[in-house]
Amino acid sequence: MKLLRMIPIIFIFLGIPLHMNLSYAESKNPNEYKVLSGKNKKLSISDVQDYLTKGDELVKNGDFEKAKLTYDKARNLARQLAGFYRDLNGSFKGLDARVPMEMEKKGRKSIIIWAQSNARLASLYKRKKQPEVAVPLFVEIIRLMTPNSIEGKEAYENLLELGFVETKYKGF
Repeated sequence: MKLLRMIPIIFIFLGIPLHMNLSYAESKNPNEYKVLSGKNKKLSISDVQDYLTKGDELVKNGDFEKAKLTYDKARNLARQLAGFYRDLNGSFKGLDARVPMEMEKKGRKSIIIWAQSNARLASLYKRKKQPEVAVPLFVEIIRLMTPNSIEGKEAYENLLELGFVETKYKGF
């Protein structure tokens, strides 16, 4: 029993050299373990783009219900990504400027693709004669992208066409 208590003391006196690398799980390719950096991404902007492409194909084939579900998946994933990047950006501000810059760039991309997802989903609802569902999506596009952006202008034009707003925006 006393011997077991002595083991930590022996290690303290003899010491384990700090320069010793006790990890033997080496890899010749460090990117091999970066699961989300490969081609089969499940939490990335390219995955959102894949959902949008799949939804576009479904619309071309006339399968609007599956297209709606696919666009909705794209929208939800883009919204999640924007939130994750925003949170990481805020967490690293003042610590390492490189991380917030990367997160801001990725966050902008995710917001743009979020707006694109909203636009496709809203257009689908507009096509199905469901303006009550399309209007909030068009409003969200304007909030995300600003009224002066191309996406914001198109969303406002759609709101005009639907009769939700009556004033023509002079920024066109």
